[in-house]
Amino acid sequence: MKKGCLIAVIAVVVVAVLVGVWAMGSRNSFVTKEEGVASAWAQVENVYQRRADLIPNLVETVKGYATHEQSTLEGVVSARARATQVTIDPEKIDAESLRRFQEAQGELGAALSRLLAVTENYPDLKANENFMQLQAQLEGTENRIAVERKKFNEVVRDYNVTVRQFPSNIVAAMFGFEAKPYFEADESAHQAPKVEF
Repeated sequence: MKKGCLIAVIAVVVVAVLVGVWAMGSRNSFVTKEEGVASAWAQVENVYQRRADLIPNLVETVKGYATHEQSTLEGVVSARARATQVTIDPEKIDAESLRRFQEAQGELGAALSRLLAVTENYPDLKANENFMQLQAQLEGTENRIAVERKKFNEVVRDYNVTVRQFPSNIVAAMFGFEAKPYFEADESAHQAPKVEF
């Protein structure tokens, strides 16, 4: 082999190795960012579960004072059951599963709003220490939900930018990394359920 051909072969091999190392580094970066999305989603689910865990205590407290509001109480319980049944595999977050999750959580929020509106008719309930503590915890949880949704969207944005930017978009396509959906507010849920009295 001539010296010029040998240099060309070595140059091609070096370039191929460098491209391979870059591609593996990019792939590892995608894996890290995808795990960040999954972790942020787990935290979103965590705060929604916290809200769901507060609801039985709230319903029981209200039940003692508002016995003739049975349909409202049952609505909250059934909305909670539906909301806790809708889960998303963090590895398979897509727009449709996120829409179903948001819809179920929106129904629960609406049912909870109706319950809290009904309690306005019961001054003794509003003065109940347990109810006031649950109300404060629920308000704090609604704030946590907003914070965690925001964090999730920030992590998803970072991931999606990397998926779409050149040249990392080539690696993303090679290894099957696709953009993730954002957590968007439902049209009917421009405000968190009102929990102040």
